[in-house]
Amino acid sequence: MKILYILYQYLIGLPLIILVTLFTAIFTIVCFPWKNGKAPRAVQVFWSRSVLWFLLVPIKVTGAENVNPKQSYVFVANHQSALDVFAVYGWLPNNFKWMMKKELRKIPFVGTACAVAGHIFVDRSNPRAALQSVELVKKELVDGISTVIFPEGTRTKTGEMGRFKQGAFKIAMDLNLPVVPISLSGFYDAMPSGAFFVQPHAHVYLHIGKPIDLQQFEDINTAMEHLRNCVAHGIDKHSFN
Repeated sequence: MKILYILYQYLIGLPLIILVTLFTAIFTIVCFPWKNGKAPRAVQVFWSRSVLWFLLVPIKVTGAENVNPKQSYVFVANHQSALDVFAVYGWLPNNFKWMMKKELRKIPFVGTACAVAGHIFVDRSNPRAALQSVELVKKELVDGISTVIFPEGTRTKTGEMGRFKQGAFKIAMDLNLPVVPISLSGFYDAMPSGAFFVQPHAHVYLHIGKPIDLQQFEDINTAMEHLRNCVAHGIDKHSFN
Protein backbone atom coordinates (compact mmCIF):
# COMPACT_ATOMS: atom_id res chain seq x y z
CA MET A 1 0.00 0.00 0.00
CA LYS A 2 2.82 2.41 0.85
CA ILE A 3 4.50 1.80 -2.52
CA LEU A 4 1.23 2.42 -4.37
CA TYR A 5 0.73 5.66 -2.46
CA ILE A 6 4.24 6.86 -3.26
CA LEU A 7 3.72 6.03 -6.94
CA TYR A 8 0.43 7.95 -6.88
CA GLN A 9 2.17 11.02 -5.40
CA TYR A 10 4.89 11.10 -8.06
CA LEU A 11 2.85 10.04 -11.09
CA ILE A 12 -0.48 11.77 -10.40
CA GLY A 13 -0.40 14.02 -7.33
CA LEU A 14 2.81 15.91 -8.16
CA PRO A 15 1.90 16.69 -11.81
CA LEU A 16 -1.51 17.99 -10.68
CA ILE A 17 0.16 20.15 -8.01
CA ILE A 18 2.58 21.60 -10.58
CA LEU A 19 -0.29 22.46 -12.94
CA VAL A 20 -2.42 24.16 -10.29
CA THR A 21 0.65 25.99 -8.94
CA LEU A 22 1.48 27.40 -12.38
CA PHE A 23 -2.14 28.46 -12.91
CA THR A 24 -2.28 30.14 -9.49
CA ALA A 25 1.05 31.94 -9.98
CA ILE A 26 0.09 33.29 -13.42
CA PHE A 27 -3.37 34.33 -12.22
CA THR A 28 -1.87 36.13 -9.22
CA ILE A 29 0.64 37.99 -11.41
CA VAL A 30 -2.07 39.04 -13.88
CA CYS A 31 -4.30 40.23 -11.02
CA PHE A 32 -1.53 42.33 -9.46
CA PRO A 33 -3.59 45.58 -9.43
CA TRP A 34 -6.17 43.78 -7.27
CA LYS A 35 -3.69 41.84 -5.11
CA ASN A 36 -5.83 42.23 -1.96
CA GLY A 37 -9.09 41.50 -3.76
CA LYS A 38 -11.41 38.54 -3.36
CA ALA A 39 -10.56 36.86 -6.69
CA PRO A 40 -6.77 36.48 -6.14
CA ARG A 41 -7.36 35.38 -2.55
CA ALA A 42 -9.95 32.79 -3.63
CA VAL A 43 -7.58 31.29 -6.22
CA GLN A 44 -4.73 31.18 -3.71
CA VAL A 45 -6.98 29.41 -1.19
CA PHE A 46 -8.01 26.92 -3.88
CA TRP A 47 -4.33 26.28 -4.69
CA SER A 48 -3.42 25.60 -1.07
CA ARG A 49 -6.34 23.29 -0.48
CA SER A 50 -5.70 21.49 -3.77
CA VAL A 51 -2.18 20.56 -2.68
CA LEU A 52 -3.48 18.68 0.36
CA TRP A 53 -6.37 17.21 -1.65
CA PHE A 54 -4.03 15.91 -4.36
CA LEU A 55 -1.75 14.43 -1.68
CA LEU A 56 -4.79 12.74 -0.09
CA VAL A 57 -4.13 14.39 3.27
CA PRO A 58 -7.35 15.00 5.24
CA ILE A 59 -7.34 18.05 7.50
CA LYS A 60 -9.55 19.02 10.41
CA VAL A 61 -9.83 22.73 11.21
CA THR A 62 -11.32 24.28 14.34
CA GLY A 63 -11.43 27.73 15.87
CA ALA A 64 -12.23 29.80 12.77
CA GLU A 65 -15.03 31.41 14.76
CA ASN A 66 -12.41 32.91 17.10
CA VAL A 67 -11.25 35.50 14.56
CA ASN A 68 -12.88 38.32 12.62
CA PRO A 69 -11.94 38.15 8.90
CA LYS A 70 -12.07 41.96 8.73
CA GLN A 71 -9.69 42.49 11.67
CA SER A 72 -5.89 42.69 11.41
CA TYR A 73 -3.94 40.23 13.54
CA VAL A 74 -0.48 38.81 13.99
CA PHE A 75 -0.86 35.03 13.72
CA VAL A 76 1.87 32.83 15.19
CA ALA A 77 2.11 29.12 14.43
CA ASN A 78 4.43 26.23 15.17
CA HIS A 79 6.30 24.94 12.11
CA GLN A 80 6.25 21.15 11.73
CA SER A 81 6.45 20.51 8.01
CA ALA A 82 6.49 21.91 4.48
CA LEU A 83 2.75 21.16 4.47
CA ASP A 84 2.09 23.79 7.15
CA VAL A 85 2.03 26.61 4.61
CA PHE A 86 -0.72 25.00 2.54
CA ALA A 87 -2.89 24.35 5.60
CA VAL A 88 -2.60 27.89 6.93
CA TYR A 89 -2.99 29.52 3.52
CA GLY A 90 -5.93 27.31 2.63
CA TRP A 91 -7.99 27.40 5.81
CA LEU A 92 -7.18 30.60 7.69
CA PRO A 93 -10.22 32.86 7.03
CA ASN A 94 -8.23 36.12 7.13
CA ASN A 95 -6.43 37.82 4.26
CA PHE A 96 -2.77 38.00 5.24
CA LYS A 97 0.83 38.49 4.14
CA TRP A 98 3.56 35.97 4.81
CA MET A 99 7.00 36.84 6.07
CA MET A 100 9.16 34.36 4.16
CA LYS A 101 12.87 33.77 3.67
CA LYS A 102 14.32 35.56 0.67
CA GLU A 103 15.49 32.32 -0.98
CA LEU A 104 11.87 31.55 -1.92
CA ARG A 105 11.91 34.60 -4.20
CA LYS A 106 14.05 32.58 -6.64
CA ILE A 107 11.42 29.88 -7.28
CA PRO A 108 10.20 30.31 -10.89
CA PHE A 109 6.71 31.83 -11.15
CA VAL A 110 5.98 31.21 -7.45
CA GLY A 111 8.55 33.73 -6.24
CA THR A 112 7.26 36.40 -8.60
CA ALA A 113 3.66 35.66 -7.64
CA CYS A 114 4.49 35.97 -3.94
CA ALA A 115 6.23 39.29 -4.57
CA VAL A 116 3.35 40.84 -6.51
CA ALA A 117 0.87 39.50 -3.94
CA GLY A 118 2.64 41.62 -1.33
CA HIS A 119 4.30 38.92 0.73
CA ILE A 120 7.48 40.07 2.46
CA PHE A 121 10.85 38.43 1.83
CA VAL A 122 13.22 38.48 4.78
CA ASP A 123 17.01 38.46 4.53
CA ARG A 124 17.86 36.63 7.75
CA SER A 125 21.61 36.87 7.13
CA ASN A 126 21.56 40.66 7.34
CA PRO A 127 20.10 42.27 10.53
CA ARG A 128 19.58 45.64 8.84
CA ALA A 129 17.75 44.07 5.88
CA ALA A 130 15.66 41.97 8.28
CA LEU A 131 14.64 45.12 10.15
CA GLN A 132 13.62 46.76 6.87
CA SER A 133 11.44 43.73 6.13
CA VAL A 134 9.71 44.13 9.48
CA GLU A 135 8.96 47.76 8.67
CA LEU A 136 7.49 46.70 5.31
CA VAL A 137 5.13 44.18 6.88
CA LYS A 138 3.99 46.79 9.42
CA LYS A 139 2.81 48.98 6.54
CA GLU A 140 0.72 46.11 5.16
CA LEU A 141 -1.19 45.46 8.40
CA VAL A 142 -4.13 47.78 7.77
CA ASP A 143 -7.73 47.40 6.61
CA GLY A 144 -8.04 43.82 7.81
CA ILE A 145 -4.73 42.56 6.39
CA SER A 146 -2.89 40.28 8.83
CA THR A 147 0.44 38.52 8.87
CA VAL A 148 1.38 34.93 9.68
CA ILE A 149 4.77 34.21 11.23
CA PHE A 150 6.47 31.00 12.34
CA PRO A 151 8.27 32.36 15.42
CA GLU A 152 10.54 29.33 15.68
CA GLY A 153 12.21 30.66 12.55
CA THR A 154 12.48 27.26 10.84
CA ARG A 155 10.87 23.84 10.63
CA THR A 156 11.39 21.44 13.49
CA LYS A 157 13.94 18.71 12.88
CA THR A 158 12.63 16.45 15.65
CA GLY A 159 8.90 17.07 15.85
CA GLU A 160 9.33 19.09 19.04
CA MET A 161 8.45 22.78 19.07
CA GLY A 162 11.47 25.07 19.31
CA ARG A 163 11.99 28.34 21.12
CA PHE A 164 10.13 31.39 19.87
CA LYS A 165 11.89 34.50 18.58
CA GLN A 166 10.68 37.99 19.39
CA GLY A 167 10.02 39.41 15.91
CA ALA A 168 6.30 38.63 15.66
CA PHE A 169 5.63 39.92 19.15
CA LYS A 170 7.51 43.17 18.59
CA ILE A 171 5.38 43.82 15.51
CA ALA A 172 2.18 43.16 17.47
CA MET A 173 3.25 45.40 20.35
CA ASP A 174 4.39 48.24 18.08
CA LEU A 175 1.08 48.22 16.19
CA ASN A 176 -1.08 47.29 19.19
CA LEU A 177 -2.49 44.29 17.32
CA PRO A 178 -3.81 41.12 18.97
CA VAL A 179 -1.82 37.92 18.50
CA VAL A 180 -3.61 34.71 17.54
CA PRO A 181 -1.98 31.33 18.27
CA ILE A 182 -2.28 28.63 15.61
CA SER A 183 -1.59 25.03 16.61
CA LEU A 184 -0.54 22.58 13.89
CA SER A 185 -0.63 18.89 14.74
CA GLY A 186 0.18 15.77 12.72
CA PHE A 187 2.14 17.61 10.05
CA TYR A 188 5.53 16.33 11.19
CA ASP A 189 4.30 12.73 11.08
CA ALA A 190 2.82 13.36 7.64
CA MET A 191 6.04 14.79 6.19
CA PRO A 192 9.00 14.99 8.56
CA SER A 193 12.12 17.02 7.90
CA GLY A 194 14.08 15.64 4.94
CA ALA A 195 11.20 13.54 3.57
CA PHE A 196 10.49 13.64 -0.17
CA PHE A 197 6.96 12.27 0.01
CA VAL A 198 3.97 12.32 2.35
CA GLN A 199 3.46 9.34 4.61
CA PRO A 200 0.35 7.23 3.88
CA HIS A 201 -2.70 7.54 6.15
CA ALA A 202 -1.60 10.99 7.30
CA HIS A 203 -4.09 13.13 9.22
CA VAL A 204 -3.42 16.74 10.11
CA TYR A 205 -5.10 19.25 12.39
CA LEU A 206 -5.17 23.05 12.51
CA HIS A 207 -6.60 24.94 15.47
CA ILE A 208 -7.03 28.73 15.53
CA GLY A 209 -6.91 30.06 19.08
CA LYS A 210 -8.50 33.16 20.55
CA PRO A 211 -6.86 36.57 20.01
CA ILE A 212 -4.62 37.72 22.85
CA ASP A 213 -3.87 41.35 23.72
CA LEU A 214 -0.17 41.64 24.53
CA GLN A 215 -0.66 44.87 26.48
CA GLN A 216 -1.70 42.79 29.48
CA PHE A 217 1.82 41.37 29.87
CA GLU A 218 4.60 43.14 31.74
CA ASP A 219 7.23 42.43 29.08
CA ILE A 220 7.70 40.79 25.69
CA ASN A 221 9.30 37.63 27.08
CA THR A 222 6.31 36.93 29.31
CA ALA A 223 3.97 37.48 26.36
CA MET A 224 6.07 35.26 24.13
CA GLU A 225 6.11 32.42 26.66
CA HIS A 226 2.35 32.67 27.15
CA LEU A 227 1.71 32.42 23.40
CA ARG A 228 4.10 29.49 23.11
CA ASN A 229 2.18 27.71 25.86
CA CYS A 230 -1.10 28.41 24.03
CA VAL A 231 0.27 26.86 20.84
CA ALA A 232 1.64 23.87 22.76
CA HIS A 233 -1.69 23.35 24.53
CA GLY A 234 -3.47 23.27 21.19
CA ILE A 235 -1.01 20.69 19.88
CA ASP A 236 -1.41 18.46 22.94
CA LYS A 237 -5.19 18.78 22.93
CA HIS A 238 -5.52 17.85 19.27
CA SER A 239 -2.67 15.37 18.92
CA PHE A 240 -3.40 12.25 16.88
CA ASN A 241 -1.01 10.14 18.94
